[in-house]
Amino acid sequence: MKFKKPKRNTPIVTLIRNYVNKKSGKVSVSREEIKWRFDHLDWKDQKKILIAFLDSGISDREWAYSKMLDNWDESFLPKVKELWETYHEDKCSWSVIRYFPLEYIKEHIEEFTDERDYFFICLRLAKDKDYTIDRAKLSKRDYLAVLWHTGRTISDDEARNTLFGIIHDSCFADTFMPRLERVGEGRYNNVITPANFREVNLAIYYLLKLEKDNVVQQFERWNEQVEKTINGSHEFKSIDRNDFFHDYEYDRRRVEIANLYAYQALDEKYKLPSDSTIEQMRLTMEQNIEWARMQREQPSQTHYQVSEPDLSEMDYNGEDPMPF
Repeated sequence: MKFKKPKRNTPIVTLIRNYVNKKSGKVSVSREEIKWRFDHLDWKDQKKILIAFLDSGISDREWAYSKMLDNWDESFLPKVKELWETYHEDKCSWSVIRYFPLEYIKEHIEEFTDERDYFFICLRLAKDKDYTIDRAKLSKRDYLAVLWHTGRTISDDEARNTLFGIIHDSCFADTFMPRLERVGEGRYNNVITPANFREVNLAIYYLLKLEKDNVVQQFERWNEQVEKTINGSHEFKSIDRNDFFHDYEYDRRRVEIANLYAYQALDEKYKLPSDSTIEQMRLTMEQNIEWARMQREQPSQTHYQVSEPDLSEMDYNGEDPMPF
């Protein structure tokens, strides 16, 4: 059977005309060909395409929004402003926040409701040293990122409190398991500690950028003591890797132990009245162990699938993960 290959030599002007003309019968074919060729076209053609896609349905608008972010032109502003004020689409907000005049951002700041919107808004507004950052709208890690990106400073006490606040939050994270990195680099290779938690590691990154080396050194000494305590604990010594069907289960058990002993080692000022007690944390861990045991004894009734954590939001490789 012969398959018909798509033609790649149709003039781009013809493709745009066929895409815009909804009666051409070639809208879908033209759309896919335009997308396929977009990155290698002249700027004048790219501008025409983006304007055409902005005048189309939501999926095509979203494609255009994503392309405009790195191909912005002031001529897009009136159309994007009209679309933003009409639909308030998340992807549209990216260009609004990055490229619209600051006065417009300030006047409409309450309209940006996505939890990440304020972070990117703050990256622009906080460059004005008179602007007061609303910490309640930022995660602790994002607060450190904003400080560094906007050339601000932080005291040692505030840096320490922010870092150990992140450690506290990591101990009670809602996620099934915290995102991990640098596992196996400690003194005891099989021990997981807060230093292996991605949120903590990113906080360390920004604190070093903010020249808070002494605070980082204090954390490292604290983390080493936690690592030593975990390595000598009954919970860690009783782990048998052969008891686990998946490496994920094995990692999860080590994370639960890390949460238990990290929380136990925190200064009391970082703990909250609403926190689970050490006894409750141990009980939860034992219940999870019993649940896993029951699943192993009844494998035919197990119908869950473990997915890799979604790391698309950032790709930390030793460089700033969120340039703006």
